[in-house]
Amino acid sequence: MNLIDAVLDDFFWRALIGGLGVALVAGPLGCFVVWRRMAYFGDTLAHSALLGIALAFALELPLNLGILLICLALALVLVLLSRSRALATDTLLGILAHSALAIGLVVLSLMPGVQVDLTGFLFGDLLAMNRDDLIWIFSGAALILVLLARLWRSLLMTTIHEELARVEGFAVERLRMVLMLMFSLVIAVAMKIVGVLLITALMIIPAATARRLATTPEQMALLATGFGFAAVAGGLAMSWFADTPAGPSVVVTSFLVFLLVYSGSRHRTT
Repeated sequence: MNLIDAVLDDFFWRALIGGLGVALVAGPLGCFVVWRRMAYFGDTLAHSALLGIALAFALELPLNLGILLICLALALVLVLLSRSRALATDTLLGILAHSALAIGLVVLSLMPGVQVDLTGFLFGDLLAMNRDDLIWIFSGAALILVLLARLWRSLLMTTIHEELARVEGFAVERLRMVLMLMFSLVIAVAMKIVGVLLITALMIIPAATARRLATTPEQMALLATGFGFAAVAGGLAMSWFADTPAGPSVVVTSFLVFLLVYSGSRHRTT
């Protein structure tokens, strides 16, 4: 057995590698969530993941693929409904977020013979990471990183001033859909790590922490990734030594780093 096989056969190292893979892309994407004030949108997509799990069981698809399909469908519905302006955006997001979660729970309960670990889906099961999960995570991460590298300037421009970007000839609607695609991918691959109820936290908290220290968008994205790495490593260490659930431990670690950075920077400026 070579070194790589030895590492991948150890559940702790698989969990760490998978967590770092998600943090690698959750950091930069989390910056766009913070800049665009899309936290509630991220929650809506994340809550719909349970409906994607039900779809995957019904059609005998891989769970990640079912989640991705439902997230993409919901993102398209959000775009179409937001154009009608019949409801305020936050009201629309609230309706869809909780409805998708409830429908997913009801559908799963009505499926005979399907044994579902709801706790694992809702709060993550990082230590149960397997090799197939790692393939999903790093394939999705590679696609997201390529898209970010190619579209970084355009996405920044539409984030800073959407109307000016439209005048300058940027395809604003297409860029918004690409961003939603990347959000959906992150949710699909991150479900195993922190669960559908905590996915958005893994994107928002490191990005918000980085915002306190960064002076440029690129620096904020790099710092957010670094803080995400620290959250995953610290959360796994907490889970190992204190026997706490791994997914929530990652979020708690991220929150503690956030408090440390904000209290420290505030102390330096006073």
